[in-house]
Amino acid sequence: MQGVLQETLAQLIQTPAPLTVAGRTDAGVHAVGQVASLDVPAAGWATLGATFLRRLAGMLPEDVRVNAVRVMPVDFDARFSALWRRYEYCVTDNPLGAPPLARAAVLAWRRTLDASAMAAAAALLVGEHDFAAYCRRREGATTIRRIERFDIVRAGPDITCTVQADAFCHSMVRSLVGALLAVGDGRQPVSWPASLLARSIRADEVTVAPARGLTLVEVAYPADADLAARARETRRVRVKLSPTP
Repeated sequence: MQGVLQETLAQLIQTPAPLTVAGRTDAGVHAVGQVASLDVPAAGWATLGATFLRRLAGMLPEDVRVNAVRVMPVDFDARFSALWRRYEYCVTDNPLGAPPLARAAVLAWRRTLDASAMAAAAALLVGEHDFAAYCRRREGATTIRRIERFDIVRAGPDITCTVQADAFCHSMVRSLVGALLAVGDGRQPVSWPASLLARSIRADEVTVAPARGLTLVEVAYPADADLAARARETRRVRVKLSPTP
């Protein structure tokens, strides 16, 4: 999506349009609440502002839309100014599989899932931890993250996993869901996902859940006056401290 949007914006504003996005998503992952920032020449914006969204919609493919646009303070950065990101992962254990019209956004699971056990396991992951076991490590990047919310809700045969954190590592949400699915279908105990937090490297036994069930649904930001301070705080490198004997 980012590449398609950048190419279309470049055509519209007649200049390269590199985007800064709130959260990068793997191929096959959906986004209904993505936020992106872009520097646009003042003259170009003055010409396009009133018709920007309509003209952009006419140029984009049918599966990509920009819902709103606004001029932001110079301190705004879609990635570093964010307070938190919220993702939802949808899975069904309906023996008939996912509904045909939702098959691209819902994972069909062949085993019956215990949503209560999944919820208990998810609760143990809330807080600030080193999630190295659930991340594809990138050189120079920290794997310490703070999960603020991790809810598992069943509605009939459908289960929605909602996880909210200040930021996520590469493949972290899909790895977390993969661990919860192992708990839900009885292959692992409730304590297993949290026990992996003691690892300093990725846990190979954790299966990354397929991309199609995951959607970025919302990104939150502070008031305009606090954007610069939030960006500085986000850029602060977090390290794991060893307990004092």
